[in-house]
Amino acid sequence: MNAKAFLDTNVFIYFYSDNELSKRTAAHQALDSYTCITSIQAMNEACNVWYKKFRWGGEKIKEHLSNIELVCDDVVSIQKATIMKAISLKERYGYSYYDCLMLASALEGNCEVIFTEDMSDNQIIEDRLQIINPFKKQQ
Repeated sequence: MNAKAFLDTNVFIYFYSDNELSKRTAAHQALDSYTCITSIQAMNEACNVWYKKFRWGGEKIKEHLSNIELVCDDVVSIQKATIMKAISLKERYGYSYYDCLMLASALEGNCEVIFTEDMSDNQIIEDRLQIINPFKKQQ
């Protein structure tokens, strides 16, 4: 069985980018060796970017949300325990609250890796979750 990876919002954004093809390729490659999950938060953030930056309409966004569910084996919800964990992570690691909410979701999902460009590449969180920036070579 493949290791589990959590996909942050930027993976989904680059997954459909027409302007940054190297990052688009990196987003696709990040999925190859992992069983992937994400969260409702990541899907909400992606919707916001697709509306604002990509200027997509609702039907196209719904289609891409369905595609996320094809790529990810699970889409985790945010519970009170997730929020409490995020607060503790913020105090310990100093990331933004919303980044810590992603980290908390990844930890609750028993992921070994979180793919994101928003945090420190290769940092280990709680001795079990590695942050990997799949776009590092493209920056």
